[in-house]
Amino acid sequence: MASPERFSNLPDYAFPRLRALLAGIPAGGDPVVLTIGEPRHALPDFTGPILAQHVGEFSKYPSNEGTPELLAAISGWLGRRHGIEVAPERIVTLNGTREGLFNAALALSPEEKNGQQPAILIPNPFYQVYAVAAAAVGAEPVFVPATPETGHMPRYTDLDPALLDRVTIAYLCSPANPQGAVADEDYLEELITLADRHDFLIFSDECYSEIWRDAPPPGALAVATRMGLADRVVMFNSLSKRSNLAGLRSGFAAGGPGQIAQMRRLRSYAGAPLPLPIQRVSAAAWADEAHVDASRALYQQKYAIADRVLGNVPGYQPVAGGFFLWLPVPSEIGDSETAAKKLWAEEGIQVLPGAYLSRDTATGNPGKNFLRVALVATANETEAALNRLKNCLYQGG
Repeated sequence: MASPERFSNLPDYAFPRLRALLAGIPAGGDPVVLTIGEPRHALPDFTGPILAQHVGEFSKYPSNEGTPELLAAISGWLGRRHGIEVAPERIVTLNGTREGLFNAALALSPEEKNGQQPAILIPNPFYQVYAVAAAAVGAEPVFVPATPETGHMPRYTDLDPALLDRVTIAYLCSPANPQGAVADEDYLEELITLADRHDFLIFSDECYSEIWRDAPPPGALAVATRMGLADRVVMFNSLSKRSNLAGLRSGFAAGGPGQIAQMRRLRSYAGAPLPLPIQRVSAAAWADEAHVDASRALYQQKYAIADRVLGNVPGYQPVAGGFFLWLPVPSEIGDSETAAKKLWAEEGIQVLPGAYLSRDTATGNPGKNFLRVALVATANETEAALNRLKNCLYQGG
């Protein structure tokens, strides 16, 4: 059980830190916010009509694990997208992936392993809920660099076998937040083999999986299924990025029957089920690809804009998936906090310092010299903002 002191030692969340960093600094131009990963593309056109049709169901207690219709829609999507058959009992609905990524650790990480404190592997930089989950279960968080030198993916296979024998969970995000890198099938096969050898689970955070440049990213559960090791992976996805429905708070986890049964059991006591009208919209969204294709095309247009505007910037790497740029800070400017203040003070552009998405380790903070820039505005707004950013940080390139 985690003590209050363990949580008090966690750093403040990224966005309060950014507000404090920029407090008192007036915007140097028309303000443009490129920090939060909140999609601004159109909602699926069926969202409102379905909510209106089922508004009366807000009066009913909803099913905790998901309606049969929603579970069937998710199962069908997994079959079409990943080519795997996942029975409804191997799926649990969630209030977005953050809930699942946290509560799954509570449900599935034991208090000790091999008579020792458990360890949880976390890519660095990372989505901050991973570290909070490790703290909640009393596990040692092990922050593994995911840098340009590693292809922006953590090299868990390089870790000491003695440490790996204590691992209960390895978090993975592909496409990666914030770097936009994608784990290929070879990487996933190697990681799944490692998990089986050392008896740990992989929590695969795939909420950006439907936003990609050239080809759909492979899914960890699909790769594990083909290897006969489906019970080594719990995958997470949601409608927030895929369907531009961040406020719907609707996602799911899928995995082996034993893992999902444990998550369902915990959720029956500690989780809030999705209201029935939300589940109706969710089922329709997982069953439809037209709105996803249209939204993806807009992101691919913005990838091309970023490549054109920033392609000659030293250290720039094209995005493979997701909607964030991970931009290097020129050494003459300093670190990511200095660059973020400069952009705000001179151009009114708000971005997130990479240091706020990473953790200090013995080898440094891998986000210290990067900025995260969200490609969520329109194409015209994105192009204008990136040109201003380039002229401010890179002297026009």
